[in-house]
Amino acid sequence: MKLDELQSKIKVNFQDTTKLAQALNHRSYLNENKEKKLESNERYEFLGDSILELWISDILFKKFPDFNEGDLTNLRSLVVRTENLALVSEKINLGEYIALSKGEENHGGRTNQSILADTFEAIVGAIYLDQGLEAAYKFLAYMLDQSIANLSSKKIYKDPKSVFQEIAQAKRGITPHYKTINESGPDHQKLFEVGVYLNENLITTGKGNSKQKAEEDASIKATKIINNPV
Repeated sequence: MKLDELQSKIKVNFQDTTKLAQALNHRSYLNENKEKKLESNERYEFLGDSILELWISDILFKKFPDFNEGDLTNLRSLVVRTENLALVSEKINLGEYIALSKGEENHGGRTNQSILADTFEAIVGAIYLDQGLEAAYKFLAYMLDQSIANLSSKKIYKDPKSVFQEIAQAKRGITPHYKTINESGPDHQKLFEVGVYLNENLITTGKGNSKQKAEEDASIKATKIINNPV
């Protein structure tokens, strides 16, 4: 029943609903249900991420013929970043449908931005495997067209690192740099902690399941710090 409900929300009717079910399987759920011999959604996520990257690049290239490469790249980053994918996922209450371990659920897994974004990408991969590229693109348009309109209308297409770099250069005359402070967790669930520095001074740190996401997290925090000094 829940799969029917989700299909209605995303406007996709799967030919093979086991693919949608797999897209919802977080690795933590498998650890508590080994007897079911399920597969996680990580391979689907890998596929969906690549499809999303091609789709958004194609859409932005055609939609904004006057944008230079830098603007296209930065707007693309804003659309596909974890926070935005999580935001559009929350609008369909995607967290309700994800198969999580009890521990992960108790720790806020259903609202975890990284889990939501990863599951969104896994659904893209599942749609592609079930119905092909056209159907995956149709889903992405349905889910992300409004985000593209909203983000592009702001006339600010810079990713968080670019924003902080401009502020740091303007206020301090220094270009920030980033260093990985710590890596933890198994290969499939790495957590990175990255520091952002002005010269040798650590401004703040950020965390994420990739170095890029950790750097973005750090740069967002650093922007607030440098704009609002104590």
